Amino acid sequence: METYYRPFTFLGLLLIASGVILVLLPVVARHIPSIEKVPWIILWVYKGDGFYFATSPLLIILSVLSLVLHVLGRGR
Repeated sequence: METYYRPFTFLGLLLIASGVILVLLPVVARHIPSIEKVPWIILWVYKGDGFYFATSPLLIILSVLSLVLHVLGRGR
């Protein structure tokens, strides 16, 4: 049986794993104050009134780029 991975399947799994990590980051940010030393392009954490929000600008940029390339690729 031949095993192969389609590029978008791999990218999808990678984005799902990244999403799970990002969902857990606010919980980790509450307990580890040194997480704020990570460069902002990799991890951005917002704290306000007991609310924690963490995201990755780099991941968002890569996701948008991937989506644009996918949409443009279907146009051919």
